[in-house]
Amino acid sequence: MSIRTNTDSAVRSHRAETYKPGATIGDWRPEDDGFWQSTGRKVAQRNLWVSIPALMLGFVVWQVWSVTVVKLNDVGFAFSKSQLFWLTAIPGITGGTFRILYTFIGPIFGERKFTAFSTIILIAPMLWLGLALQDTGTPYWELALIAAVCGIGGANFASSMANIGFFFPKREKGSANGLNGGLGNLGVSVVQLVAPLVVTAAVLGAPAGGPQHDAKESTDIWLQNGAFLWVPLLVIMALLAWFLMNDLKVAAAPFSQQKIIFKRKHNWLMTWLYVGTFGSFIGFAAGLPLLIKNNFEAQGYQATTYAWIGPFVGALMRWAGGWLADKIGGARVTMLSFVGMAASLVVIIFALPHQGDQGSFWAFFTGFLAAFAFSGLGNGSTFRQIPVIFRDQHMREAADKGPEAQRAALQQSEMEAGAVTGFSSAIAAYGFFFIPAMFAAMTVTSALWIFICFYASCLAVCWWFYARKGAEAPS
Repeated sequence: MSIRTNTDSAVRSHRAETYKPGATIGDWRPEDDGFWQSTGRKVAQRNLWVSIPALMLGFVVWQVWSVTVVKLNDVGFAFSKSQLFWLTAIPGITGGTFRILYTFIGPIFGERKFTAFSTIILIAPMLWLGLALQDTGTPYWELALIAAVCGIGGANFASSMANIGFFFPKREKGSANGLNGGLGNLGVSVVQLVAPLVVTAAVLGAPAGGPQHDAKESTDIWLQNGAFLWVPLLVIMALLAWFLMNDLKVAAAPFSQQKIIFKRKHNWLMTWLYVGTFGSFIGFAAGLPLLIKNNFEAQGYQATTYAWIGPFVGALMRWAGGWLADKIGGARVTMLSFVGMAASLVVIIFALPHQGDQGSFWAFFTGFLAAFAFSGLGNGSTFRQIPVIFRDQHMREAADKGPEAQRAALQQSEMEAGAVTGFSSAIAAYGFFFIPAMFAAMTVTSALWIFICFYASCLAVCWWFYARKGAEAPS
């Protein structure tokens, strides 16, 4: 009896060691209710709640330019409206491109290690930006290069979302991804709300440098504080990720296995839909401050007062979209999001100033709040659809082939769903670039009508493949 007791104690000790913070986990079975209740839920929740603030800081770095450009000319820089829109858009290029890389590199090296690494390297662009903003002689090309490097912060989303999806069972994936993505997306609102506040005083002390004079407001501001503020927080989150998160062996996969997704039709279809939802969210978040400044500032409406609210609403609605998709199905919620976004943009179009008419700021702003809310719903529902589509298809193929084939099918579906999640987020991130770029290259009204036509195509794709009776992959 003593030997049996000692053996059981050793097994329990080994299991506890296996799942402790910082460990690499080999045995992970979230669909096993016993395992999930006794061990899995606690470990998954710990990883989720470290992932969220780390991802939030990535969005802060990615979106810092959307609020920085609003004050550049006021402190002595001399850039055109088009140049300012381009500074806002450039991070979208690098963010989307590096997301493609991050999608596949995280599972190769381990998501715990990669989360820590991808967080700590964001210190460099924040320091560079803070120094450059103190000299109004900094050339445009250098600011554009800094904007490109800041874009790397947006890449963290791809690896983070793919990683969190592995930790949770099917029935909770929508909520978990909604929380991770939604609260991570809050980084957009955080930087647009906090940065304008911290630049108004020497809150970081002498080491942060002296003030610039805001000619428009006839006051001193410390524009560099909007960059330097995040450096210590990035250090803290990188350390927490390293010491508290876990690597999952089930999530590990070389690129040779992950590249199978490029042969999967539903990878491309879901990417199209996610471009419509997240591409709109991140592009509107980047472009809204300058839209307010250019169209309504003369009427007394300040971009820094209002711009952060839209992304805040969209980020919170992402969780709601994931939760609702778990309840009624992702495809239904996704269709609702496209109908809602299209209607919202129609309101915005008619609220803009036209030919001497000053327009209606409150109708414009309400339209954007609705557009953000519906994009958030779609962001949550599409990321619930992806794992369901791939799991159901692989499990149908493995039906009646025995338990071993079904376990292999489940593992393959999880790997592919994670890769598709990351890849679709990478392509959608280019919305950060294209939407402000379109605002810079054509009239705002023309750009918005193009977006409405695109939403119509997304609605058709979602209905045909995922929502209608007899759809190929109901989700």
